[in-house]
Amino acid sequence: MNTTLRYWEYYNMQETFDRLYGDSSQGQSFSKLYDIIISKNNILLAYRTVKSNKGSKTAGTDNFIIDDYKILCKDDFVKYIRNQLKDYRPKAVRRVFIPKPNGDKRPLGIPSMLDRLIQQMIKQVIEPICEAKFYKHSYGFRPLRSTHYAISRTVFLINRNKLHFSMDVAI
Repeated sequence: MNTTLRYWEYYNMQETFDRLYGDSSQGQSFSKLYDIIISKNNILLAYRTVKSNKGSKTAGTDNFIIDDYKILCKDDFVKYIRNQLKDYRPKAVRRVFIPKPNGDKRPLGIPSMLDRLIQQMIKQVIEPICEAKFYKHSYGFRPLRSTHYAISRTVFLINRNKLHFSMDVAI
């Protein structure tokens, strides 16, 4: 089972996300999502998700890493996040350059830890709404999909339609 799904269930958010997905697939419009975004379980789920990311030990411009929030009890952490959202303004990102195999460098922006948490809180609520609208055979940057699924689908269609030619495809 996917770890993300276990987290959703642990924080009792699976039912909420399923409802959002179902309502979206029925064409419903949404308002008042803020209450879901700032719900205690959504905030704690965002914390857990950000903490499980490789970059959680990398500080942004606020010089915080995810473990710096450990000193707060859950209720104090939730209050802190909600309080930050009252007049929230994203901070500037920290720019670093990552070496590429060819010797060049690639720019990478590292957001503050608070920005990462808030982005994750919003993503968790918006994602099921958007996923319900997306084409089911779209594979780029989507949960539970990968290039392997795209390749499998391509092979399936080639075999089903008895297509015996090839073309260069960029994924």
